[in-house]
Amino acid sequence: MRLRVLFLLVLFPLSAVAASLPVPDQGPALRIQGSNTIGAALGPALVKGLLEHQGLQAVHSEPAQGANEQRVVGKTRQGKIVSIEVAAHGSSTGFTALKKSSADLAASSRPIKDSELVDLEPLGDLKSPEAEQVIAIDGLAIILNPQNPLTTLNTEQLAQIFNGEVSTWEALGGAGGDIHLYARDDQSGTYDTFKELVLRLRGKPLAATAKRFESSEALSDAVSQDPQGIGFIGLPYVRQAKAVAIVDGDSQPMLPLNSLIATEDYPLSRRLFFYLPPSSHNPWAKALVDFTQSSKGQAIVAASGFIAQQVQAMAVEPRSSMPEDYQAIAREAQRLTVNFRFEEGSASLDNKARQDLQRVVAYLKGHDKLDRQVTLVGFGDAKDDPQRAALLSKLRGMAVRRELVKSGVVLRDIRGFGAQMPVAANTADEGRIKNRRVEVWVY
Repeated sequence: MRLRVLFLLVLFPLSAVAASLPVPDQGPALRIQGSNTIGAALGPALVKGLLEHQGLQAVHSEPAQGANEQRVVGKTRQGKIVSIEVAAHGSSTGFTALKKSSADLAASSRPIKDSELVDLEPLGDLKSPEAEQVIAIDGLAIILNPQNPLTTLNTEQLAQIFNGEVSTWEALGGAGGDIHLYARDDQSGTYDTFKELVLRLRGKPLAATAKRFESSEALSDAVSQDPQGIGFIGLPYVRQAKAVAIVDGDSQPMLPLNSLIATEDYPLSRRLFFYLPPSSHNPWAKALVDFTQSSKGQAIVAASGFIAQQVQAMAVEPRSSMPEDYQAIAREAQRLTVNFRFEEGSASLDNKARQDLQRVVAYLKGHDKLDRQVTLVGFGDAKDDPQRAALLSKLRGMAVRRELVKSGVVLRDIRGFGAQMPVAANTADEGRIKNRRVEVWVY
């Protein structure tokens, strides 16, 4: 799908950031631990933005005690020092730190696991809308050396490659001899995501021959210098390497383009999270979450190379592989860069969708499109009865409509296209969840 993004941004602050936060007499004002993907650059950039928004001066980063650890420091007008510590050793370490009370906020490049959720129950429900905060969208890019001629791989091939079952480039129709594997370390949310989206679904462990990296930058640079290399990495870290298009099941080949990642249609797209324990009494933690969700925070997300959650309109070029009725919508309307998705096994919108409702309403108000200027388009996973699949997909659109009408939105239409145009394989729960989605089109 070729998408032309029209930059109609909605700078929508979800909530005001509290002013004049208390300065602790000693120690850091806030401790963040977890994902290297977030903690290497995005987390510190957001912290700097918050400190500057609070009016602090001479805000800067400095190395902390260990590798992949830093401290962001600022000074109040009264001369008091405020510091926030960011440690980036992998998503799982953030949840461990919350349990040990050695962190106030966990940064994660994957959803919290059920075992972690149970383990952290004394801190409150970390899956509640207030606790689980989607701060950005990222795409796992599959990277090759720039001289590698391959342009497309499917998720089945990826599993075979990184398991070692396919060990030469010739087996993929290429050239170059043995395949050299590069992967993030076991603490990494990037690795967890790749394992969940690619390896585990096919019952394949990562080959022991893979070279492992804690640093995203170091992994990417190693692949770009190795003609036989292949690796997986967060989108901002492609650097000098080459990203390939990915196919999942019956989906179209998709490059990790901003527009396809924003809608989470790209097969290896993922959400980045802050987890704020409901039991937290640290005002800096809540202030950072609120700042991150504001227009200023999301601008920092975009400047850091990730996909912000600001709503944009994009023109979609009709293709012959699309249903005719869908092509008709694409010819007349523009699609918003947001897909509403649902909690697993439920008709309830998930936590990101709840936030996106506010963003979409703000966009519609800002562009005078509240009255019969919106069509919702629902999709679902394959069912034995195509008519039932079509009905369920339309019902998902109606679930979104119920929420939009509360804000005064009068829809033009709701359409259901069933299991058509899948963005993921329907062979596992993760794929079916991605296919159960509602698109927003504006006229």
